[in-house]
Amino acid sequence: MDNSSTLEASPLTAKNLDANEPSYRIVRDDHQEDSITKLKFCRYDDAYDELERFYRDLCCSDERIEYSIVET
Repeated sequence: MDNSSTLEASPLTAKNLDANEPSYRIVRDDHQEDSITKLKFCRYDDAYDELERFYRDLCCSDERIEYSIVET
């Protein structure tokens, strides 16, 4: 079975990132840490997709934590 069409971009650990390439992190606007803020991404779009997956599970009446994507 070929799984290549179902592969999604995944967060990378620091050791997998090239030091010369930009990397991206998701940060909380209140500067706290959680499971999402510990992830690193080599593409902005991958970080954006992760936030989109996180936010789609929330109801608009839920108290939202605000996140931003920053280049490191």
